[in-house]
Amino acid sequence: MVKFLADTFSSQVYNKDAFFLIAGPCVVESENLVFEVAEKVAEICKKLQIPLIFKASYRKANRTSLSSFTGLGDEVGLDIIRKAGEKYSLPTTTDIHTEHEALLAAKYVDILQIPAFLCRQTDLLVAAGNTGKIVNVKKGQFVSGESMKFAVEKIKATGNQKIMLTERGTTFGYQDLVVDYRNIPIMQQFDAPVIMDCTHSLQQPNQVTGVTGGNPKLIGTIASAAIAAGADGLFIETHPDPSCAKSDGANMLRLDLLEELLIKLIKIRKAVKE
Repeated sequence: MVKFLADTFSSQVYNKDAFFLIAGPCVVESENLVFEVAEKVAEICKKLQIPLIFKASYRKANRTSLSSFTGLGDEVGLDIIRKAGEKYSLPTTTDIHTEHEALLAAKYVDILQIPAFLCRQTDLLVAAGNTGKIVNVKKGQFVSGESMKFAVEKIKATGNQKIMLTERGTTFGYQDLVVDYRNIPIMQQFDAPVIMDCTHSLQQPNQVTGVTGGNPKLIGTIASAAIAAGADGLFIETHPDPSCAKSDGANMLRLDLLEELLIKLIKIRKAVKE
């Protein structure tokens, strides 16, 4: 494993043959919700010896509708994420959208995540790199795996070598995405761990209702194929009741289904390694 990730997981049980997991709710809906998900996912991952990064967005800037929930307030949301990380001894990550947010979020979390739509924003990537934090860049739905080398180069130009890349599907028509698993080994060539976003890759955007759709029944399929293809990590948004989630509920995994899925994926990983 890349040294910066080994350092990130230093407080957790780590199996060198395991994949790591980035998981949590889509957005900070409340402190209670964040703590509930963090506690349960941390418990599962500790039992299964899967290194965990806790994820929640303090702000959702990319919403279809003006009326969509965007957050509780920047510093309120960030502080809730920070407290969850401290309480459950977990590294944390959240999305950022502007150069100013890079500096703000870096005070609260361990990893800065660049949303897919912003993966070509030079000033944002440079600002994230300059914080010295780990930077996870999601591959845009509109770019190839090969072209992500330019995002990597922008961050490395700041002197920051701590970079992760996430595959999250490619636009297929107006209302669907497809996953090209060739992007996993392609992006690994850039000396960055590659993560499969198993939930956002199942989004069905541009619905006439103004709310993004999804196909969560296929989360296991996406995750299994990613592990078989050699992904270093998985990204799974999860919620106790996705039907009540304030963001991306249509493509999130129900929290009580997570452990069973991870057990299956461990078996696939073991078979691949053998």
